[in-house]
Amino acid sequence: MKTNLTQKAGFTLVEIMIVCAIIALLSAIAIPAFAKQRAFSRRSICMANLKQIESAKTVWGQENRKGNSDIPVDTDLFGSTNYLRSKPACPGDGIYSLQQIDTKASCSLATIEGHTL
Repeated sequence: MKTNLTQKAGFTLVEIMIVCAIIALLSAIAIPAFAKQRAFSRRSICMANLKQIESAKTVWGQENRKGNSDIPVDTDLFGSTNYLRSKPACPGDGIYSLQQIDTKASCSLATIEGHTL
């Protein structure tokens, strides 16, 4: 009598568990790095926005012969015919404060997340 022994193709439970453990280990290493990079990107974008606002404030002050203690309002700097088409938005949902001409513009997330010039 002839016995027919054939093996079924597939993975064993141990092999699947090893693969899952490797994926979990790689995820544990990669996810914090992605979160750190995301925070760094938000901070960089916010700083770039603050630099644009500072440039617009400086040009506005020079063109309108304003003193260092004058404070521009949004309509002075932002609009289709002004220095910036629209007011930049902080990617971290912070709020920009224009300040006086001789004081740098600031973000409400400056102390929390480092969004500052």
